[in-house]
Amino acid sequence: MENTFQQQALMGATGIELVIALYDGAIRFLYRAVQCVEEQDVRGRRIAVSRALDVLMYLQARLRPDLGGAAAQALSDFYAAMFTMTLEASHYESVEQFQEVILCIRNVRDAWTVAARDPEASKVLPRELRTHEERFVAPVVTAGSDAAVASRWSA
Repeated sequence: MENTFQQQALMGATGIELVIALYDGAIRFLYRAVQCVEEQDVRGRRIAVSRALDVLMYLQARLRPDLGGAAAQALSDFYAAMFTMTLEASHYESVEQFQEVILCIRNVRDAWTVAARDPEASKVLPRELRTHEERFVAPVVTAGSDAAVASRWSA
């Protein structure tokens, strides 16, 4: 039942909302890893960490440096740092280190939430991050618009 509800909710999501959902998933898996450390559940921690790392790798693999430029490179560096920090937290079974990773990811997630409120942001997302409906809406470029604003959201 819950999976059906989640699937239905994601079907109507915008590209940015899907990115936010990925961040939410990574955070959820990291909280699960914290719980497993506290319960001394090694297998559960490894599974939770593996899933969080899968999300980070997926996000990094979808970046388009050719479109996103410096923003895409910054996100790539961020994902690599979070990957490393997550592995270290798991290795040392450190609740504090997991919480630091969660805080960092939550901060970037919150930035995406702000971007989701901007109706222009979804128009400049790379095509593969847009929903089916968003792909067929042509970006509107008005006279005197600032092209640099558009590139800001292309990562």
